[in-house]
Amino acid sequence: MTAEQTNSKSEWWRRSVVYQVYPRSFNDTTGSGVGDIRGLTEKLDYLKDLGVDIVWLQPVYVSPQNDNGYDVADYRSIDPMYGTMEDFDELAAGLKARDMHLMLDIVVNHSSTEHQWFRESRKSIDNPYRDYYIWRDPAPGGGVPNNWQSKFGGSAWQYDQATGQYFLALFDKTQADLNWENPKVRQEAADLMRFWADKGVDGFRMDVINLISKDQDFPDDDGSIMTGDGRRYYTDGPRVHEYIKELYERVYGPYDLITVGEMSSTTLQHCIRYSNPAEREFSMTFNFHHLKVDYPQGKKWELMPYDFEALKTLLSSWQVGMQEGGGWNALFWNNHDQPRALSRFADDGRCRVASAKMLATTLHGLQGTPYVFQGEEIGMPNPNWHDISEFRDIESKNMYRLMIEMGKSPEEAFEIIAKRSRDNARTPMQWNYGPQAGFTDGTPWIKVDERYPQINVKMQREDPNSVFSHYKTLIHLRKTEDVLTDGRYIRLDDNHPQVFAYARSNDRDTLVVVSNFTGEETEFVLPESHRALADSPAELLSGNMEEVPDWSGAMKLAAYASFMWIVRG
Repeated sequence: MTAEQTNSKSEWWRRSVVYQVYPRSFNDTTGSGVGDIRGLTEKLDYLKDLGVDIVWLQPVYVSPQNDNGYDVADYRSIDPMYGTMEDFDELAAGLKARDMHLMLDIVVNHSSTEHQWFRESRKSIDNPYRDYYIWRDPAPGGGVPNNWQSKFGGSAWQYDQATGQYFLALFDKTQADLNWENPKVRQEAADLMRFWADKGVDGFRMDVINLISKDQDFPDDDGSIMTGDGRRYYTDGPRVHEYIKELYERVYGPYDLITVGEMSSTTLQHCIRYSNPAEREFSMTFNFHHLKVDYPQGKKWELMPYDFEALKTLLSSWQVGMQEGGGWNALFWNNHDQPRALSRFADDGRCRVASAKMLATTLHGLQGTPYVFQGEEIGMPNPNWHDISEFRDIESKNMYRLMIEMGKSPEEAFEIIAKRSRDNARTPMQWNYGPQAGFTDGTPWIKVDERYPQINVKMQREDPNSVFSHYKTLIHLRKTEDVLTDGRYIRLDDNHPQVFAYARSNDRDTLVVVSNFTGEETEFVLPESHRALADSPAELLSGNMEEVPDWSGAMKLAAYASFMWIVRG
C-alpha cells in the first residue's frame, strides 16, 4: 500500500481506532436496567477524550431480543427499549459535532421470524415473500433436508407445520436465513443501508456477511473436513464476492462508507479479496482464527490452555499475508461474542493492569485498524460467575443443556460456560464506585461484576499510570506514527516460549514491540537480522513497567512486560 493510498481522503480510517458499543450494557439513562441510545450520547465526551475516531453501535433495531438484537424484526425502526429515532438523530449529530464517525451494525444474513417478510413468507408456498427465505422439502425419508448444524446447537433446519417445509436457520431457530439468490432480497439490503446512510451513518459493520451465499445443492456434510457441521457449504460461498461487489456499487462506493465484514470461519485468501481496495468490496475484515487457539480440535465448548505459538503464528501469517495481498485487517482481542482476552491470554488477577497494557501494546503495534470493545480500555476481565441462572445468552443456555444431555456433570458444564460464554463481554460497563457501577439506577438486565469498585472509569481517567491512560497513548500513536500504518511486519521472537516480538519497518523508521505473555521473568535478544538496530538510539513510545530493559543487549522482561520502541531515520 503506497503512502498516497494510505493518506487518501477515502482511506483515513487506516489511521483510526474504532470503539465498539454494546448498547444494552453501556449506559442506562432511564432506570430500565438496559442501556440506551441517549446513554451513549451522554458519554461521547468520554470517547472523544479516549481518542477514538469511529463508534460502532451494535443493533438497536426493533427486535424480539432472542439474540440480543441480532434478530431484526424491523430494519428501519429503533427498538423502544433503546429509545427513539430522535434519540438516534441526536447521537449522529453529537458524533459529527465532535468530528467522530458512526458505524452501524447491519444483520442481513438472516432476519427475525417476526419480521414482516417472514410472516408473509410462511403464509403459503406461493406467497410473494416465500423466496425471501430458504425453504426446503423434508428429506425423501422424512425429517430435515440435510445434516447442517446450527451454530447455536442442534439442526439448522426448523419445521413449519402450516406449509410442510423446513426453513434454514444457521443461528437461533427464530433467525431465518435470507435467500440472497433472490435479487429482491439483495435490493432490500441495499435499500435499508441507503436509508441509514441518508440519516448520516458513516459506515457499516456487516454481521456474518460471508455466509450469505449457500451451495444451492444443500448437500449433506460427510465430515471429511473438520467440524462436519455443514459450514463448508455456506462459508465464503460461490457467489459471495459477487453479492458484496453489488453492495459496493449500490451503497458503499456512492456514499464513501467505512465497511468491515465479520468473516466467520474464513480464509486469508478470501479476506484479501474482501478488503483489497482494487476489489471494491469492504474496507477491512474481521477474522477469528487467533481466538480459537484455546479450542481443542476446534471445539469451542471444551477447555484447554491456549497455544501461545499458534497465537503468534496466526497473527503473524495474517499480518504478512494481508500486506502482500493488499488487504486490510480489523485488529481486535475482544468483542461482544468473545470472553475477555485479559482472562484468556493473560493474568486477570494480581497482574491485571500489566496484562491489560501488554495485550493492548501487542495489538496496537500491528498493521490494521484497531478495535476497542467497551471496558477493554479499563481492563475489565471476565466477571465472577456463581450460578447458571446468572447467564442471559441464548447460546450459552442452549449449550449448557446440551452438554448435560451429552453426559457432562452440571459442575463441568458450568465451568465451561463460565469461561466460554458470550456474556463474559456483556456485563455492564463500570463507570464509577456507585451502585451498579454507575450503569443504571434500576436493576441491570445482567449482573454487574462485583469487582467494579476496583475497576472503573472514574478511578482511571485521572491516573497517568492506568490502563485507560495507556490506551490513550496507543490511540494517539496510531494517528502520529506513519510506520504503524505502512510499516512492513517482521516477526522477531523465533518461537520464544514466553515472548512475542515483531518489527514494523517503512522506508524511514523501524518500530519494535516486545511482549512477555507469561507471569515469569524472561530475557529476549534481538535476532541477528535486526541486531544492528541495537546500536541505534531507540525512543520508547510505550511501556507498562517503570524499569525499561536494556535496548542494546539482553532485555530483561518482568512478568507481562511489554514495550514499544522506534528507531527513527
